[in-house]
Amino acid sequence: MFCVKSSPVLKRTGPERIPFKWLLSSRRLRSTSAGAHRTSVDFEETREVYKSKDSLELLRSLVVFKLCSFDILIMDLGKTILGQRAFSQFMKMTFYGQFVAGEDHEAIRPLIQKNRAFGVGSVLDYSVEEDISQEDSEHEEFLTCSDRMEEKYGAHKQFEDCAGGVTGARTYFDADEAKCDQHMETFIKCIKASGGSSMDGFSAIKMTALGRPQFLLKFSEILVKWQRFFTFLASQQGKDGLEALEQRLELRQLQDFLTKLGARGDFHGWFASRNQETSGCIDMLDWRSLIDGRTKTSDLLVVPNVKQGELEPLLLRFTEEEEKQLARVLQRMDILAKHALENGVRLMVDAEQTYFQPAISRLTLEMQRIYNRETPVIFNTYQCYLKEAYDNVTVDVEQSRREGWHFAAKLVRGAYMYQERERAAERGYEDPINPDYESTNRMYHRCLDHVLDEIALNRKANVMVASHNEDTVKHTLQRMNELGLSPTDNKVFFGQLLGMCDQISFPLGQAGFPVYKYVPYGPVDEVMPYLSRRAQENRGFMKGAQKERELLWKELKRRLASGELLHRPVY
Repeated sequence: MFCVKSSPVLKRTGPERIPFKWLLSSRRLRSTSAGAHRTSVDFEETREVYKSKDSLELLRSLVVFKLCSFDILIMDLGKTILGQRAFSQFMKMTFYGQFVAGEDHEAIRPLIQKNRAFGVGSVLDYSVEEDISQEDSEHEEFLTCSDRMEEKYGAHKQFEDCAGGVTGARTYFDADEAKCDQHMETFIKCIKASGGSSMDGFSAIKMTALGRPQFLLKFSEILVKWQRFFTFLASQQGKDGLEALEQRLELRQLQDFLTKLGARGDFHGWFASRNQETSGCIDMLDWRSLIDGRTKTSDLLVVPNVKQGELEPLLLRFTEEEEKQLARVLQRMDILAKHALENGVRLMVDAEQTYFQPAISRLTLEMQRIYNRETPVIFNTYQCYLKEAYDNVTVDVEQSRREGWHFAAKLVRGAYMYQERERAAERGYEDPINPDYESTNRMYHRCLDHVLDEIALNRKANVMVASHNEDTVKHTLQRMNELGLSPTDNKVFFGQLLGMCDQISFPLGQAGFPVYKYVPYGPVDEVMPYLSRRAQENRGFMKGAQKERELLWKELKRRLASGELLHRPVY
């Protein structure tokens, strides 16, 4: 049966990009009356690129980039060779000074003010990480975890990369609710330090700091199984291989098939209040809402284990304790969102490991429903190295349109591709990562183009292009010019890490684009796990950062030849 489902806000030709000729015609009036804003940015004029830096800062960048390119990690050996005191001083002069703004929210103010004077804002991140042992993390994590988790994520008792195997994302493993409250208070301080006017600043938060990871694991397992079940049902109706939003289930066939599978419960009633009378179909968003709307704690749905060829129960409701954990996480998020509104700050919810991410994204979306009604307060992060990234973006964009709130996203490629791939091979589950960097680039641009098209048509979408890739930044500028999107619209933001890719950040800021540095801060010794991870994550990037090193040398030579070696930034 052919099913048609209409969108109440805006019509698209499926989740793919809107044809440019449609966009052009829809925007011709605004471009003609206001004038098309076309801006070109020069990323190689070193005098302008580095005018916010003195020569010692340029020299430090060259040294740190060189150290990061070595296969032997200097920080792993430094403390043993130099001793604690000398090592701390060495860190302040090199890695810490390059990638961290200062020890507390007072110490970082000069750097924030200087960057702002040169057109670059800040995403503040209190980067103290707990360096716990793998043994402790496994014990703490699995006191309340089920023995068998979804095969896709391999979250079982050999969950080695809680602390050791995966170093690509910092994760808090605190079972103590009081510790989660402490983390919330830390985030509140960060929000206040980010405070400005008219939603000027960003503050980064980690969901695993606000709730117990074992709860996030279980929630993620349920969400993944529920989504996989939808995909399985779509395949039974001959709709496998379609994009997520194109997979629509014919309800009568669905109900008959569920009965044949042996499903228990009043599943006919689940769909009675849906769109059966008008379209006879449900799509991924209708299906997603079912799991949010369960009311009976005893309800079980028997779903097929596609891999094993057998039926198994899927619990649709949490225990009383898990319900309390969910409420506490949402309550902490609610408190942070209110502080963000009071201080004119947007919250950036960071992405974490793939086995936590489904729960993190769903909880973030729940807060976006509440706080993104009038303005984009909460941004979710999408990792484009994941094979399912495009489906995640398109489904969430569509949900924001149907429900009338501002979609807000940070797009990243992903910081720990190799560790995730190795883990999938070791555990024997399907690799969730795109096969290579080129395919990740294509995925990134595909997701980006979809959001940019949505911004042009709906004006309620927002995106931060968090990328160190100059080609991606240029692609974004070209698409903005094509779509008539102005930097002053404050719909498209750019982001880079502190200490990296200044040749991208500062020219964008000086050209009037909203661009932000991701600014970590915290005490030297306590930020060490962050610095170690940052060096590991970016070692491959640093090896390839030849252009940035060339620009740094070019500017140092220019200053030496022109007598400007003692240049001091004026602001």
